[in-house]
Amino acid sequence: MSRVIKLAVAAVGVVLAVSAVAVAAIPGADVRLTRDDPADPGGGYVSDYTMVTGVPYSDATLAECTRSRGRQNEPAVAIDPRQTQVMVGSSNDYCGVHNVTVDGVPQPVGPIWLGYYRSQNGGGSFQSSLVPWYPGDASPYASRARIRTASAGDPVLAWDKHGRLFAGAEASEDPAGTPKGFGDVWVATYENPAGESGSTLNDGKEFKRSVVVAKGSSAPGTGGKFNDKTSIEVDRTNTACEGNVYFSWSSYNGNGGNTVNFSRSTDHGQTFTKGINLGPANSEIQFPDIAVTGNGHVYVTFRQFSGAKKNVADAVLITKSTDCGKTFSPPRTVRTFTPYDASDVPDPEEATAPSSGPEEPMDEEITGGGARDCGSLDAHCASNYVFFRRDTQVRSTADQKDTGSENVYIVYDPTIPGTEVPTGTTYGSVGTGTGSQSGVYFVRYNGATGAITGPTRISPQARGHQLFPDIAADAGTLHALWWDSRNDPAYSPQRPIGNFADGTQSAGALDVYASTSSNLGTTWAASTKLTDVASNPNWEQFGGRTVPFAGDYLWIDAQDGQTFGVWTDWRNTVAGIDQREPASDVTGADVKQCRAPVDGTWGPDTCPRAGGLDQDIYGDHTP
Repeated sequence: MSRVIKLAVAAVGVVLAVSAVAVAAIPGADVRLTRDDPADPGGGYVSDYTMVTGVPYSDATLAECTRSRGRQNEPAVAIDPRQTQVMVGSSNDYCGVHNVTVDGVPQPVGPIWLGYYRSQNGGGSFQSSLVPWYPGDASPYASRARIRTASAGDPVLAWDKHGRLFAGAEASEDPAGTPKGFGDVWVATYENPAGESGSTLNDGKEFKRSVVVAKGSSAPGTGGKFNDKTSIEVDRTNTACEGNVYFSWSSYNGNGGNTVNFSRSTDHGQTFTKGINLGPANSEIQFPDIAVTGNGHVYVTFRQFSGAKKNVADAVLITKSTDCGKTFSPPRTVRTFTPYDASDVPDPEEATAPSSGPEEPMDEEITGGGARDCGSLDAHCASNYVFFRRDTQVRSTADQKDTGSENVYIVYDPTIPGTEVPTGTTYGSVGTGTGSQSGVYFVRYNGATGAITGPTRISPQARGHQLFPDIAADAGTLHALWWDSRNDPAYSPQRPIGNFADGTQSAGALDVYASTSSNLGTTWAASTKLTDVASNPNWEQFGGRTVPFAGDYLWIDAQDGQTFGVWTDWRNTVAGIDQREPASDVTGADVKQCRAPVDGTWGPDTCPRAGGLDQDIYGDHTP
């Protein structure tokens, strides 16, 4: 995430009205959650304090977010179970990054923070905001936060049954500007301003607090203990565990090892227990996800990585608690798989002239040119392909209304067996030089008996990659969503998404598809395309305009027949030319930027608000 410098506060009032639009058809027109475009009627960002009280408040960050046309990724969404017209989305929101201008040049010194995007009309429209206590927030709600970091990301959301919304995050960097990485995880609580008896249209509206669940170390960057990869769920059952807030995350020790931790709150997010280690020894595990079954039992799934360790396979693991999250069983392997983990060999290019002036650094998770993602200049790779980071991940859920079973529903996106093929380059999805096709698989795990059904492919088309799946369960119906490249004219199992053989980019590589099952995942309906416009995910918008980043996940939620999915989207990105690159670099991944020659070098991008960084969160109702 970004480092933060002290911010000027501008007294600019921003008040937005929620549009009273009927719920869209299923699916309907795509809806934009991140309304950071000055050309968007009724758009802009507003303080949560103003949203609740009506009293105008603004600052340099909110003013920048209203005009920035900036970047957002890793979306989440949650529907209020008491009032399904209310839904809240979130993302890693970079809208305030260029909130300081010096001599006419926007400076990339502002925060990356959690967005808060609220709809009170069933997803017909959203009002954009930020979780309070972002750097520079001087609103009355900022003092309610009890956290210590300068940036935040990996948003996760969940509701209880009483109008409370919980928003979890990983967070890093010292507001004082020191090299300390911190690497904390925290949870924010939003409540109905009038309490549980208030109008349900105001559920989860007022920010009440944010508290640290676990602290990382003060070592520089991510060199010490660092917490990341968050998950959250709330017990909404009619059991003794009802109301418990459960939070899980990956913890890295700075020496290449990591595990998964778990904490709970029994007082509605005011305090959390010390994290307990859920992971097996001699294993690297990541991407936890929490599911609560109708009897109040808690399950956590995560991915195990084979790496270089002996007798350790890539696998979906699961662990179980029968005492409201106090203790857990040893992890059990649900299924092993061949991963789809995009990789390449770094091969940095020499720029025609080095850049001078400020360029925002990479998010600490975005390691351009580090074999997991590739772009240009320092992020160039030997294959000449441009692609975003993607690994096989695991998501899971349970139907809390189902008291007759103890099923956990799991999706993941590995290599489809038998599709492995030599790439003829250094690029690979199954190790260097071997490509494959990825697919979304479904498994049903019976927690009561240990029986495992599947894996089966949800949408077994012959063409295209599938990735970043998510799943929701509601009153006996399962809803799944994922990214899909079946319509990509550049598709090949030999290459990363959106890349033709010569390294040039496809204009429309990714769509979002969704499907539903009414028989516990035994069969799935034909998939439905949600996106009105296909996206190219490989625009070089990060690391000083050198590498793409799409985040790590999409999200779907379902409550009482209301379903909604959200995704990262590039339909508004404006193409351009990067003058720093060699003339031979014609991949078509460059975004609009404005650079002037300065003493034999190229100056900074002076037009970051012109659309080159326009990466948004969109959503739609799903089957």
